[in-house]
Amino acid sequence: MAKNGNDAEIDEGLYSRQLYVLGHEAMKRMQNSNVLISGMRGLGVEIAKNVILGGVRSVTIHDEGVAEWRDLSSQFYLREEDLGKNRAEVSQARLAELNSYVPVTGYTGPLTEDYLTKFQVVVLTNSTLDEQQNLGEFCHSKGIKLIIADTRGLFGQLFCDFGEEMIVYDTNGEQPLSAMISMITKVSLGVVTCLDEARHGFESGDYVTFTEIQGMTELNGCKPVEIKVLGPYTFSICDTSGFTDYIRGGIVSQVKMPKKISFVSSCHFAHEITRQLHLGFQAIHAFQKKHGHLPAPWSQADGEELLALAKDVNSAQTGSAKVEQLNESLIKKLSYVAAGDLAPVNAFIGGLAAQEVMKACTGKFMPIMQWLYFDALECLAEEEGFMLTEEECAPKNCRYDGQIAVFGTKMQDLLAKQRYFLVGAGAIGCELLKNFAMIGLATGEGEVIVTDMDTIEKSNLNRQFLFRPWDVTKMKSDTAAAAVKLMNPAIKITGHQNRVGPDTERIYDDDFFESLDGVANALDNVDARMYMDRRCVYYRKPLLESGTLGTKGNVQVVIPFLTESYSSSQDPPEKSIPICTLKNFPNAIEHTLQWARDEFEGLFKQPPENAMQYLTYRTLKLPGAQPAEVLEAVYKSLVTDCPQNWADCVAWARNHWQCQYSNNIRQLLHNFPPDQLTSSGAPFWSGPKRCPHPLEFSTSNELHMDYVVAAANLFAQTYGLQGSTDHDTKLEELKAMLPSPESFQFKLTSIDFEKVKHLLLSALMKINNILFEFITDDDTNFHMDFIVAASNLRAENYDIPPTDRHKSKLIAGKIIPAIATTTAAVVAHGLGLGLFFVVFLHTDMFCFWHTTNHYLLLFFIRMSISWRSPCFLRECPCCIRFSCLLPNLKRDWTYRECTCIHLLPYLHAGILKFLFTGFLFVSCSMTEIVTKVSKKKLGKHVKALVFELCCNDLSDEDVEVPYVRYTIR
Repeated sequence: MAKNGNDAEIDEGLYSRQLYVLGHEAMKRMQNSNVLISGMRGLGVEIAKNVILGGVRSVTIHDEGVAEWRDLSSQFYLREEDLGKNRAEVSQARLAELNSYVPVTGYTGPLTEDYLTKFQVVVLTNSTLDEQQNLGEFCHSKGIKLIIADTRGLFGQLFCDFGEEMIVYDTNGEQPLSAMISMITKVSLGVVTCLDEARHGFESGDYVTFTEIQGMTELNGCKPVEIKVLGPYTFSICDTSGFTDYIRGGIVSQVKMPKKISFVSSCHFAHEITRQLHLGFQAIHAFQKKHGHLPAPWSQADGEELLALAKDVNSAQTGSAKVEQLNESLIKKLSYVAAGDLAPVNAFIGGLAAQEVMKACTGKFMPIMQWLYFDALECLAEEEGFMLTEEECAPKNCRYDGQIAVFGTKMQDLLAKQRYFLVGAGAIGCELLKNFAMIGLATGEGEVIVTDMDTIEKSNLNRQFLFRPWDVTKMKSDTAAAAVKLMNPAIKITGHQNRVGPDTERIYDDDFFESLDGVANALDNVDARMYMDRRCVYYRKPLLESGTLGTKGNVQVVIPFLTESYSSSQDPPEKSIPICTLKNFPNAIEHTLQWARDEFEGLFKQPPENAMQYLTYRTLKLPGAQPAEVLEAVYKSLVTDCPQNWADCVAWARNHWQCQYSNNIRQLLHNFPPDQLTSSGAPFWSGPKRCPHPLEFSTSNELHMDYVVAAANLFAQTYGLQGSTDHDTKLEELKAMLPSPESFQFKLTSIDFEKVKHLLLSALMKINNILFEFITDDDTNFHMDFIVAASNLRAENYDIPPTDRHKSKLIAGKIIPAIATTTAAVVAHGLGLGLFFVVFLHTDMFCFWHTTNHYLLLFFIRMSISWRSPCFLRECPCCIRFSCLLPNLKRDWTYRECTCIHLLPYLHAGILKFLFTGFLFVSCSMTEIVTKVSKKKLGKHVKALVFELCCNDLSDEDVEVPYVRYTIR
């Protein structure tokens, strides 16, 4: 088994997404940490799962108790046959499968002081107050980082003590900012002004360094300088009065400075609700110590006793821990649900606790200082005096006892009947399915349908915890469905491999959506999210939506008629890079990487697509001059540039290198010499315009050779030729080659398709019919090899610092950084708990009629299915059926003159009545009209049509109205 440690290489294939969150240095520090997690009930196993996936040196799981019925409501690695067995021993083997790099050991003995010294981080769950205090004092004195986590039904508690002196290397994990400089003043408190293209984004107290400044060179490479922000484009630095005069240029970059923080072992609270809940949790410990059990679910007597205990605890407090008046309602609700054990709450607190473990191990991100309390009381009914009965919430000796203790048996029966559609089985999907299985969703008459068209890849294993190494290449949906069936055999789940969208509406049709109780999104792109949101709005179905980005996350519970939909608000569009910047004036590595992406598309993806266009005769249908452009590109690909063997591919790559990194740069400098001035007399090459220089090819330069190897192999793949990675062979070939300009320029001024057709058809079959798609995670396909080499060569042209393959993959692949802890917390908080909120909610349908003076307004429907240009009367589908009645119609009459008034009150049985200039001419079916307008037959799965309305009120003003859903079946 592979082991973590100083001498271990980081498996970037496995940890790639997490590395973009933590970074290599933090990951190495984490790989040297031994972690103990005590308590293997639902909360403990959640923490252990996330920590093991994260990749620490080792994990030891500890528990002295045995599995009980109520454990099964959230401990997903326990089975019914494990009842009565030690929880740590049973869980050890199943947790060990999560990550082969992390040894997992089970321990069932007492936690002695000698035993604890083996670990850098200790996590306590399901522990008594005495244990917490005794072990807390010992760990604090020995520098062992301690985390205490606990859940009580709908409440959660988290405490961190990382010692008297801890160094945080990066408080927020954000990428360091940089900006280009336009001016630096020479005064006692120098003021730096940045270019006004974008705000610098710095904050007062940040530290920065400088590079590439011309003139005030004392700042170049100086030690980090603390700044004070003066405005969005300016900030002050140190005394610059003794420096040389500033001339121009320069880049300022943020530097992350280590920060020393300290923790205390005593209590300190800043918020009232934190003090209230802290007292409540202490009262729970006192109640459990007195009676040997937790307060009975929804017992008013136990609630009163707990309140009395809380008052006693409060009277003994001093300082900030004491409250003036207890929140009696809050304390009683804590008592009512304290015996509960909810999977979503455990997943949320477990995700946060595991993240604190990573902070303790790595020094990355600011830890919690020091207490965190959480409640999800919104999951309970909001009616005043709402109370469940003790009988309804009493244990039933079933796997849902921990949940019944909070919500009762009626809620459990409702969950079993739910029919839910889960879209996506990735990281969020896996966490959702686990929570669905634990809470008993679709374990009766209901069903969970999960769809995902992707297969499992190695990089998925770091956070998509339902998958194992032997599942790689299998379908995600089927594998995830099988995994959760092991967690709860009663769940009814079906796996699909379909992409949601218009193409699959025959599968996910009206009948399908109308049978659902709700939809959960586990998607990785906005377009699919918006599509599912539209479907849920149309069918009036609740939608559970979430997303993650590194340690950030968002959740949204969409309820019909109650909340806004997902599409109601959108993020601002992603800032694009101007074409001129990409083509001639890059100044950052992001620009060269995008340029390399465009190169990849233009060289290896577009030519096969052009050829396929020509092959399918779609070229002729392109507008304007595009047919000539496409045909020219096809001719170049299949005739002038068509390789016959591997040597031709190498020659092509070598010549393309010469063109891009030498000839084109020389041409640009010929047009705009380095000393070029603008019309105002300012240097042309200044500010964001970096003056480039051409490169000279060398077979001894590794980067040059990397480019030729990657480009030649990709070019060979395009034509179905065998490539090669033998550098020695190519070296000999390249030494014999000399840079040469393009040998042939093919220009078409007029197109004779028949003449060119015969010339191309024979060559057309040579091109590979596999269209390229840029793939980042495959290190053998030369995609990233080409991108990295092309980008860094371009960066060298413009004296931009190059970047490594890891960062290049992040930017060029537009990879979303991800970590298991965030996924677990976000899914549990937004979706798992949101489901409890949704399941009881029933909203009545309603109809809206707009009346004025007792007359129904007439809706003027412009059926714009295909009417984007003026429609003549003879083309109006409403009149086609009776055009013979109007023999003298003028051909130039417009659609406006033949407006068809659809009387909504009389729409019934699929019959629509039309009026023309006040006279009723004919009735015809709506399906026939839509068929003629769209020139497509309506599928049998279509049960309704949707019309957008253009309406006018009595004063002829436009009125916005909802769409009309017209039922035809």
